Amino acid sequence: MGKVNNILEGKGSRKNTVFSVPPTTIVYNAIEIMAEKNIGALLICEGDKLVGIFSERDYARKLILKGKSSKDTTIGDLMTKDPFTITPEASIEECMEIMTTRRFRHLPVLEGSKVIGVISITDVVRSIIEEQKSTISHLQSYIAGQ
Repeated sequence: MGKVNNILEGKGSRKNTVFSVPPTTIVYNAIEIMAEKNIGALLICEGDKLVGIFSERDYARKLILKGKSSKDTTIGDLMTKDPFTITPEASIEECMEIMTTRRFRHLPVLEGSKVIGVISITDVVRSIIEEQKSTISHLQSYIAGQ
């Protein structure tokens, strides 16, 4: 099975831009960034250090349902602190297990302590589908060659 690094390479440098904001960012501004960039989560960093992640799910469950205002609340108040991370060497299978078991949709990818990307459940599913298509094609070629 493939590795996280294969997903990052497949996304290309332009698509794999990591979007982050500091914890002092107002939620409304973060949501604007997410809408503008068409992303479902933002990494929360203090300098180069990853301190949290903020997703659409965090917005719905921690702000809207608790009656808070997106213009008066900071990301630091709502973010998921110390998010689970993965390395580029981790297998796609590991990611799928982590994401489904823990119900994550986004996993920051760290090389050492440096954030090098983010993968989504869509990236993982797409990778698995492509691998299965390749396996099927090889098996069909093998069978047809007999």
